[in-house]
Amino acid sequence: MTVNPLEHAKASLARASLDACVKCTICETQCPVARETPLFSGPKWVGPQAERFRHGGSVDVSLDYCSGCAICTTVCPQGVKIAEINAQARAVMKADNMPIRDQLMVETELEGKLMTPFAPIANAALSAKPVRVVVEKVIGIHRDAPMPTAQSRTFMSWFKEHEKTRTGPFPKGPIVFFHGCAGGYFETATSKAAVEVLEHIGFEVLAPKQGCCGLAHQSNGLFDRASKKVRQLVKQLNEAGKDLTIVASSGSCAGMLRHEAHEIMGLDDPDLLDVGARTIELSEFLAELIDEGEFPIEDLQRWDITIPYHQPCQVKSQGIGKPAIKVMETIPGVTVVESGEACCGIAGTYGLKKEKYDVAQAVGKPLFDMIKRTNPKLAACETDTCRWQIRKGTGATTVHPVEIVHRSLGLAR
Repeated sequence: MTVNPLEHAKASLARASLDACVKCTICETQCPVARETPLFSGPKWVGPQAERFRHGGSVDVSLDYCSGCAICTTVCPQGVKIAEINAQARAVMKADNMPIRDQLMVETELEGKLMTPFAPIANAALSAKPVRVVVEKVIGIHRDAPMPTAQSRTFMSWFKEHEKTRTGPFPKGPIVFFHGCAGGYFETATSKAAVEVLEHIGFEVLAPKQGCCGLAHQSNGLFDRASKKVRQLVKQLNEAGKDLTIVASSGSCAGMLRHEAHEIMGLDDPDLLDVGARTIELSEFLAELIDEGEFPIEDLQRWDITIPYHQPCQVKSQGIGKPAIKVMETIPGVTVVESGEACCGIAGTYGLKKEKYDVAQAVGKPLFDMIKRTNPKLAACETDTCRWQIRKGTGATTVHPVEIVHRSLGLAR
């Protein structure tokens, strides 16, 4: 059945869970944004509390200060879908007055296409203070917000050449690789490492043409555009094979397919539900292979190092535990120190916005301090924008856990 995502948000079907709220305020105590600013009333107040008074509209403009980290839903002992309620209410609230900035900054794929041919110039411009000041004044993206690094070559350009030279064998058969927009244009090292690790294990990696999952659009309230993006992506991933496992190197994009497109935007498309069910986050996939004795542990070279690790909110919310720790500590000599912090503060595009930048930095500071104490040179994290935030806040080289494995397998060049 075709569902209009914004009409679904107005109906706010997640509200069916709100009567389970017992006002225990656990979500309030765990909310990283409410901890740092009075501008946000807190997840309980703008969620189940306010939802009882909504009739398709919003009753609390502080709702837009919710970062969408979903920690409130994750910690709720009653199963109230707080983050989902908030996301739907925000989409309705912004529907008639969507800022131009919020419509532009979500187009990561377009930005990648425009920046790649001019990577050195684009990177120089994004690091030039006068340019960033103008961008802040005109568009509203903070002058100090972390920016992606443009690459001179896309992942797909590399993969097409790589595909011609690989020889196999691939005894474990084909598998679909989903890299996400950032992995296609900016975090290409992660995508390349993922492919080479999966091939080393024995998989034939298929990387079909793929676009944006629509997560940034959804989190900014652009439900219609997000719906079109994710539906198109589903078609593209299915072109590689409708019965294959899909391994995602971007934890947040995996969450969009597995949870958010359905739970927040109400998309019950059978193909989407099927693709979501076949999608698995990369660290989770590698941990399962290790547990099943299907990972060549004997190939891992010793590396005596302590690595601070932060699991992003949108990976936490998928309820998969912390498989990245198991994967990295399978390497002889590696000690992983989990951050213990709820959020890095960036929340996709949230921490880029002029009015929210200081809040995002305050949220991230305990994490930044932990990394500087533990290993100021190297940290690990599964999602792209979180890595940008950590790099900016600490100066540490911050990589996906698969890059740690890639190095230990002797594949890094």
